[in-house]
Amino acid sequence: MNGWSDNGIWLAGIAAGAVLTASAASLGWLFSRNRYRNLATGPSYQPELLNSLYTNSPVVFAVIDRQGRFLDINRDPSDMVGYGKDEMNGMSFTTLVAEEFQELTRHIFQQTLRGEKCSREIKVLHKVGHTLDLNIHTSPMVRRNKVIGILAFIQDISDRKRSLERIRYQAYYDDMTGLPNRRFFMNRLEERLEEARDRGIQLAVCYIDVDQFKLVNASFGRDFGDMLLLQIAERLSRSLSEPGDLARMEGDEFAACLYPLQSEEDAARRLDDLMSVLKEPFELNGVPVHITVSIGVAVCRHAADDAATLLKRADTALHRVKENGKNDYMQHSSDMDHIALEKLTIQHEMRRALHNNEFLLYYQPQYDLASGQIVGMEALVRWKHPQRGLVPPGEFIPAAEESGIIVPLGEWVIEEACRQNKAWQDEGLSRIPVSVNLSFRQFSQRNLTGKISEILQRTGLDPRYLELEITESMTMDVERASRDLKELTDLGLHISIDDFGTGYSSFHYLKNLPIARLKIDRSFVRDVQQNPSDAAIVAAIISMAHNLQMQVIAEGVETKGQVHFLRSYRCDEMQGYFGSPPLSSTDAQALLTEKLNGPALPA
Repeated sequence: MNGWSDNGIWLAGIAAGAVLTASAASLGWLFSRNRYRNLATGPSYQPELLNSLYTNSPVVFAVIDRQGRFLDINRDPSDMVGYGKDEMNGMSFTTLVAEEFQELTRHIFQQTLRGEKCSREIKVLHKVGHTLDLNIHTSPMVRRNKVIGILAFIQDISDRKRSLERIRYQAYYDDMTGLPNRRFFMNRLEERLEEARDRGIQLAVCYIDVDQFKLVNASFGRDFGDMLLLQIAERLSRSLSEPGDLARMEGDEFAACLYPLQSEEDAARRLDDLMSVLKEPFELNGVPVHITVSIGVAVCRHAADDAATLLKRADTALHRVKENGKNDYMQHSSDMDHIALEKLTIQHEMRRALHNNEFLLYYQPQYDLASGQIVGMEALVRWKHPQRGLVPPGEFIPAAEESGIIVPLGEWVIEEACRQNKAWQDEGLSRIPVSVNLSFRQFSQRNLTGKISEILQRTGLDPRYLELEITESMTMDVERASRDLKELTDLGLHISIDDFGTGYSSFHYLKNLPIARLKIDRSFVRDVQQNPSDAAIVAAIISMAHNLQMQVIAEGVETKGQVHFLRSYRCDEMQGYFGSPPLSSTDAQALLTEKLNGPALPA
């Protein structure tokens, strides 16, 4: 390149002129009509200007002959490609080009030699072997109407490409697991659907949720939870033919595409494979951890099905699996959409009902089995729906529990029961406790004791006339339950265990928790005269409770024979239709007034 004489200077001048064209935004003012006229009529600055551009231009440009060999380059190229000027003198440009871009580069040069300008991105090899991304703009060099060479402007865009790739990765992939994310999966699923329709092949979408993953985070911490998700992703990937068919959607949820799908049996086999790869325990911090998953499945059966619709159906099926006990898979059916919509509707209507005061309380009397007198009332919530009339709790309480509406509803029930009981007492009726069921969500709330204390203060009810009924499952965390229940009993109210015998009965929590009485579940009372096992269970519960200085109440009592049996085993109290069905507040008040001074239980 050194000693290129007049031709080199001339070509360099053309190169510099081309640079001026490429840099018109900053230097074009030199060639405006007036400026050019001044240069033409006055002293010429062109040689100095061209020399400065050639020497100091931030743009790298090279002069290439018709055979594609380097003749000159305006800057030391070693910082870009690792070769110095002397090494590149006479070197073919294609020597630097990565193999997959060789043909494209030859085509670019041929076009340029035909008088065209070209702009392309290519990959070249650095001297030490790694690849670089270059953006090259080529322009023909013409003398006397003949193309004698090529001027190539060269820009290293490797950093920009890496940045763009990183942005693309963040947009389409999950950083932690390396799996595709929701956006990638939805785009790919649309492509799969189009291909499946064209080929007449079925596919299925799976929505996968790790069962009880929150327990892992709570036990080991989120870092170990992330490690577990990474291992789960790796195992699930084994069961899928292509990596892009599995995605992490969010948290502990994944989605998979089963394609192509041959038959229902093929789908079942592949789903079994997905679940079986998780059978072996994982190890977290030296502790073996067994993991199960729940999977909702949606098979594409209609040409109009799109990715969003299929994923929604799979998610709906997943919720049904989780409701049915988890650790299973289930295929979506049309009735699931109706049930899901019904749940949303009832949850919306319950929020409206709270605002519009549509809920009311019924009261079922509780009787002393020895005297027959009414010794308590259980408050039972009902919903007076504007269209459907009186809705029993079995139709809306599960939806209230699932949605969290049970918390404000439960607080309303406690306050209304306390208010009504205080009103009865102010009327001169018997001072008896009213019992209210406490939901698990309520029991898990912070400052439950403070809220109940405020309710008692607002209503003016003496705490000893309020009883809270909890389930056995709420006492599994004995330490926490003991602390919370002690705070409640310190207020002066009483605690009873509802549906006793159907949960995790344990002498340990009975001995250590401040429980006043046990409520025998109706399932044991119902067949107490026909089933010896039920009779033995009821007798054992009564004896155990009395030995622990607790009272016993049997619920669901409907016949005189059941009453005689309970009396024979010295059960303290009873509740059920034999005494009275649940009553409105007005009817309950009438009953309390009628039986004020005598036995209320039928003979």
